[in-house]
Amino acid sequence: MGVAVAPALFLLWMHGAVASEGDSPGMLFYTVLAVGAVGALAARFRARGMAWAMFATAVAQVIAAVIAMAAWGQYLEIGLFNAVFVVLWTASGMMFRRAAAYGM
Repeated sequence: MGVAVAPALFLLWMHGAVASEGDSPGMLFYTVLAVGAVGALAARFRARGMAWAMFATAVAQVIAAVIAMAAWGQYLEIGLFNAVFVVLWTASGMMFRRAAAYGM
């Protein structure tokens, strides 16, 4: 669960760091957190559903990154920033999937 919560908190913290900039893609990434939250609630925080929620969150992160790169053109910064989050969301989904296989 910590691998799922840590990137969410880090994403909020990072948005707080760039929120003062008027032309930042930060608000776009709240949709990523919304996908994760809605998925977790729909899964009722059970391992199998949480795995799907984390995979959906990773996909939402990729979509948000592509939109941000197209809109703001900072390919390297946005790409590297989001690659870390995609890896964390995917790792969390894989851990939840493994927990579901063991009946947790």
